Amino acid sequence: MVIGGAGINPSSRPVNCPRLNVELDFGPLWPKLRSRRAAAYIQMTKRTEMLVAPDRYFDPDPRQKEIAEDLYSQVAGAPLICPHGHVDPRIFADPDYDFGTPTELLLIPDHYIFRMLYSQGVPLERLGIPAADGSTVESDHRRVWQIFADHFHLFRGTPTGLWLNHELSGVFGVDEKLTSTSAQTIYDHIAAQLARPEFRPRRLFERFNIEVLATTDSAADGLEHHQAIRESGWKGRVIPTLRPDGVINIDRADWRENIRMLGEISGVDINNVSKLVTALEERRAYFKSMGATATDHAALTPYTAELSGPEANAIFQRALAGEASGEDAARFTGHMLIESARMSIEDGLVMQLHPGSYRNHNHAIFERFGPDKGADIPIPVEYTRNLAPLLNKYGNDSRLTLILFTLDESTYSREMAPIAGHYPAVKLGPPWWFHDSLNGMRRYRDLAMETAGLYNTVGFNDDTRAFPSIPARHDLARRVDANWLAGMVVRGVVDIADAEDMIHELAYRLAKRAYKFT
Repeated sequence: MVIGGAGINPSSRPVNCPRLNVELDFGPLWPKLRSRRAAAYIQMTKRTEMLVAPDRYFDPDPRQKEIAEDLYSQVAGAPLICPHGHVDPRIFADPDYDFGTPTELLLIPDHYIFRMLYSQGVPLERLGIPAADGSTVESDHRRVWQIFADHFHLFRGTPTGLWLNHELSGVFGVDEKLTSTSAQTIYDHIAAQLARPEFRPRRLFERFNIEVLATTDSAADGLEHHQAIRESGWKGRVIPTLRPDGVINIDRADWRENIRMLGEISGVDINNVSKLVTALEERRAYFKSMGATATDHAALTPYTAELSGPEANAIFQRALAGEASGEDAARFTGHMLIESARMSIEDGLVMQLHPGSYRNHNHAIFERFGPDKGADIPIPVEYTRNLAPLLNKYGNDSRLTLILFTLDESTYSREMAPIAGHYPAVKLGPPWWFHDSLNGMRRYRDLAMETAGLYNTVGFNDDTRAFPSIPARHDLARRVDANWLAGMVVRGVVDIADAEDMIHELAYRLAKRAYKFT
């Protein structure tokens, strides 16, 4: 049964209502429906029982809520631009890729989940997290899921809880809370969904209405999975992003091995810093030929320094000999960030800088389970002096796009917004990692927007390994932005016409322009 009418589905596709046995297909007239009642109705028809409130994240003031719901309705179904993230490209290379069990898909890869459980005394072994040392961990995924459900209350009010409830309801059709009692029923339900062809990664990519998704790939990655995606004829746009940290940050334990692999894949004998630059330029060209539009750089701080050729090479030689100091590492990374900016001006790749995370803070977890296990902790960061060498050399060149991120919110209004509000090359990335949240996004808008301006920001990116969470993350960002704009309309800061244009910028256009997705 299909009910037709006036544009209710924002994506202009039928809304499935399995319990009512109907589809709502309202065609292209959606933009004309802008009432609070219509917006609420859309949400209610998606599920008869819901884990998420239809007016979630909006302020309770009636006038602001009405405007926010109106603005949100205009972009709720807009395509998703995903310019930065960590989804594994191999899941799209095979059209029949199987996600495995609900635990393998939703829990084991997601450090947001297991870091919270670990903080409450649940050992990672009990959660099935693979151990780098090969020791035994829990292999019964039902048991792991039960542990997760027993502790699901820990996520109340957190961004992870918001995402998970949206994901369970909107992606998998779960219509009851995850509790100790419901755990196995929900596990069975998700497992049954994952067995359906509609839940293969490519089908979900299309269902999520993703226009482009960028992965993050090491400089020595052969991009075989990206090549397989291209050759398959599938129309989904999945592109690489070059991350050179492994060969730039000389204090990494695996640095020399990474240099060896980079030399092999680039065909360059990397025995000095000049050869390293040549190899990176070769890899950048290859990544760009495979669709890449950006690079991504992680450093402990945003320190930059322009070294002379002999000085940079002397540090490089000490690193090859295993004799580089901590000061050497900081100066070499700072030098290579300036070199990367120069390369970006020449080849047009957007440069992203993600500083401020003390990686693998918990040594015991790192030694047992390896990196990216929820033990990365923010540190205070200074941008004004640290970035001065790079910005004085290249910050006035509009051919460079340098997108700055931070884990230190105190820098938004003091340093980052003034920098982005002046230098043509600089834009502000969205709230990142621990601040990719309801209140983190609100603080970001309040602290940065007046000085930087909307158009010196780059919209939203989901920065996730958890592929099924992407729609929930974008939905939260779009609702927060709609609510922020509605507040400005109510206070007379902008008029409704400006707010309507701004919500489209925030949800779609800013990211598309900043990352050069044509």
